[in-house]
Amino acid sequence: MAHRPKRTFRQRRTHSSDSDSTEEPSAEPGAPGEQAAPGLGEEGPPPGGGRVEAADRHVRGRGPRSRGRGRGRVWASSRRAAGAAPRAEGGSGVPDEEGETHHSSESKDDQNSSSNSSSSLEEEFSSIAPRNEETSEESQEDENQDIWEQQQMRKAVKITEGRDLDLSYSSKPQTLKKFDTSISFPPVNLEIIKKQLNTRLTLLQDTHRSHLREYEKYIQDVKSSKSTIQNLENSSTQALNFKFYKSMKVYVENLIDCLNEKIISIQEIESSMHALLLKQAMTFMKRRQDELKCESTHLQQLSRKAETSTNESVAIDEKTQWILEEIESRRSRRRQARALCGNCDHQEGTSSDDELSSEDMIDFQETQGDILQDHKKIFEDVHDDFCNIQHILLKFQQWREKYPDSYYEAFISLCIPKLLNPLIRVQLIDWNPLKFDAIGLKQMPWFTSIEKFMANSVEDSKKEDNSDKKILPTVINKTVIPRLTDFVEFIWDPLSTSQTTSLITNCRVIHEELSTCANEVSKGKQDLLKSIVVRMKKAIEDDVFIPLYPKSTVEDKTSPHSKFQERQFWSSVKLFRNILLWNGLLPDATLQELGLGKLLNRYLIIALLNAIPGPDVVKKCNQIAASLPEKWFQNSAMRTSIPQLGNFIQFLLQSAHKLSRSEFRDEVKEIISILVKIKALNQAESFIEEYHLDHLKSIIEEV
Repeated sequence: MAHRPKRTFRQRRTHSSDSDSTEEPSAEPGAPGEQAAPGLGEEGPPPGGGRVEAADRHVRGRGPRSRGRGRGRVWASSRRAAGAAPRAEGGSGVPDEEGETHHSSESKDDQNSSSNSSSSLEEEFSSIAPRNEETSEESQEDENQDIWEQQQMRKAVKITEGRDLDLSYSSKPQTLKKFDTSISFPPVNLEIIKKQLNTRLTLLQDTHRSHLREYEKYIQDVKSSKSTIQNLENSSTQALNFKFYKSMKVYVENLIDCLNEKIISIQEIESSMHALLLKQAMTFMKRRQDELKCESTHLQQLSRKAETSTNESVAIDEKTQWILEEIESRRSRRRQARALCGNCDHQEGTSSDDELSSEDMIDFQETQGDILQDHKKIFEDVHDDFCNIQHILLKFQQWREKYPDSYYEAFISLCIPKLLNPLIRVQLIDWNPLKFDAIGLKQMPWFTSIEKFMANSVEDSKKEDNSDKKILPTVINKTVIPRLTDFVEFIWDPLSTSQTTSLITNCRVIHEELSTCANEVSKGKQDLLKSIVVRMKKAIEDDVFIPLYPKSTVEDKTSPHSKFQERQFWSSVKLFRNILLWNGLLPDATLQELGLGKLLNRYLIIALLNAIPGPDVVKKCNQIAASLPEKWFQNSAMRTSIPQLGNFIQFLLQSAHKLSRSEFRDEVKEIISILVKIKALNQAESFIEEYHLDHLKSIIEEV
C-alpha cells in the first residue's frame, strides 16, 4: 500500500477548499494513469517543487494545531471521496451493452483530470504568496490529503476495470459455422439400414444380457451379504455350539476308551459261551452217531444169527449193552411225556433225542451260570451313559436335532453301528437263536432302542446315502449275522425241528430288515445262507441212514429190525421236512437239489420201494407230499410236476397199480389225490382212464 504524502502544502481558505473539492484535482505530476505508480509503495518527491518546501516549512511552523485539525477532517474527506468514487467509475468503468469497456473515454477523463489538477496546483501555488494571510495551513493539509486519497481510489477502479475487460473479451460468443449444402452423401438403402439396425439391436441385446448377468451377480452378492449378516448376528451362539461339540467330542472319546478296555472281556466271555454250547452240540452229535453205529451193529449180528439158524445167544459187550439200555431208557421217558401231553400221533424217530443226563445237565448249568455272572460284571463299574444303548442313542439324537447339518456331514449313521457293536454283543451272549423259547430279535432292548432312534429321524431324499434308516440293517449285518453264522456252522442240528424253526424265525426277521435297504448288498447275509446250505448237506451225508432188511425180516412190525428201519426212515423224513422249511429264504433250485435230489430220490424212495405196499406206505407218501412247498405247484396251467419228483410219481403209480388189484381200494384214491396235489395231472388222468375210475375224475376237476 502506498505511503501517504507528507503534508507540505499551504492550506487554502475554507471556502476555497470546499469549492475545489468538487473538482477533485489530481496531485500527481506527469502522465495520467500509469504515471502515478511510483507513488505506490515508495515515497516520491512531493508535487510542486520548491514551493512545496516553503509550504512545508510553513506547515511545520504551525505545530500541533495543524495536526489536530487534520485528523478531524480525515473522516469527512474520506466520506466525500467515497461518494466521488462511484461517479468516477460510472464515467469510465461501466461496460456497454456488448460487454466492452470504452477505453478511449477513460483515457480522456484521466488526461483532463491530470491537466485540471496541474493547472489548479499552478494557480494555487502562484497565488500563496499574496494570500498567506487569508489561507490557513489546516485547509492546505486537508486538500493535499483529499487529493492523495482520490488518486489511490482511482487506481483501484482502473485495476478492477481491467479485469472486467479481460472477462468481457473471453465471453464473446463464437461464430456458428454454416452448413455446406454442396456436400453430397451416399444413397440410402433399406437393407443397409436394416442391417445397421440389427447390428445395433444385437449390441443392445448383448449389453442387456451383460447387465442381466451383473444384476444376477449383485443379487447373489446381496443374498450372500444377508447370509453373512445373519451369521454374524448369530455369532453369539458360536460359544454354545463350541461347548456342545466339545462335550460330544469328550463323550465319544470316553465311550471309545471304555469300549476298547471292555472288548477283551467281551470276547473272552463270548468264547466261553460258544465253547460251552459247542461242547453240548458235539456231545449230542457224537452220541447219536455212536448209538446209531451200536444199534446197527447189534441188528446185523442178530441178522447173521437168524441166517445161521443157531440157538446160540449173541454175545454183547458191556458198553454196547449200556448204550442200548440208555437209548431205550430215553425213549421210554419221551413216550411217557407224550402220553401225559396227549400226543398219540407220533412217529418213532422224529424226536430230537437231545436230553442230557442229570450229571451233564448240572455241569452245563453251573458252567453257564459262571459265564453269565462274569457277563454281568463287564459294565458294573461303568456309568449308564457309556453302556446303556438307549442313553448313547439319546446323545446322538440331541446332536441330530440341534445341528442336523454337522450330524450328517460327520456320517454318524456309519459310526453308530461300530460304537454299539460291543454293547450288542454283550446282550447276545445269553441269546441262543436255536432255542424255541429264546427271546426274539425284535423284543431285544437294543433292537427297540434303534428302531425308536430311526423313527425319530426326519430326513429328505438328499441324504439317502447317509440315512439313519440304515443303522439297524448295518447292525444286523455286522453284529447279529456273524453270531448266527457261528451257530449254524458249529451248533445247529438240522435234524432238530425246534432248532430249525427257531433259526428260521430269526433269519426271516433279518431278511425283512435287510430288505428295507434296496441297495444294501449284505455279504454277511450271503455267507449265512451258504453256511446253512453247507450244514444241511453235511447232515444228509452224516446223519441219514436207512438200513435195508429182507422183507421177511421187516414184515413183523414188532421186530427190532423193523422198528429200527422205521425210526431211521422217519428221521430222514424229518430232515426232509426241515430242509423244505427254508422255503422263501433259500432259492427254490437249492432246496430242490437238497431235499428232492439228495434226500428224497437217494434215500427215501429206496426205502419206500423196499417196503410192503399198504396203508403205511401211502401214509409215508402223504407225509412227503405234505412237506413240499405249495408255491411250487401254484401255476394253474401246470399239468406235469417238477422234474425232481419224477421218481416219486413213478413210485406212486406203481403203488396204485398194486393196490388197485388188492383190497386197499381206498388207498388208491389217496394216491390219486397226491398226484393231483403235486400237479401230476396227466399221469393221474391216464391212470383213471386205464382203470376206468370215473368216480375219481372229480378230484382232478376240483383243481
